[in-house]
Amino acid sequence: MSIKAIVLAAATVAVTASAASADSYFMFSDRLDDSSIAELGTVRAEGAGVVEIYDYTRGEAGALLGAKSVNAGANSNVRINLGKPPSQDVIAILKVDGQVVAERQYEVDRF
Repeated sequence: MSIKAIVLAAATVAVTASAASADSYFMFSDRLDDSSIAELGTVRAEGAGVVEIYDYTRGEAGALLGAKSVNAGANSNVRINLGKPPSQDVIAILKVDGQVVAERQYEVDRF
């Protein structure tokens, strides 16, 4: 095997490994306004997926309040219509290929 082939193979492995180990997370704070629109800011997803917002009472996810599709990579200004302001705190769950890859609990600021 030539040196060029070895370098090319190593570069391919490095790119594949970094893509496979990409993290998924919510970059915004852990507080949301008392609004029918949940503004999550930037959401980083390791693949195309969906963010789901659930009622979060007594440490358990309850009713689904809203959802939005996201693309692989950084998704800025992610806003999810909840229909009405949530009555309790909420939890956002990011799923890629049906698997939960990130979640964040949000305290809703009630005015």
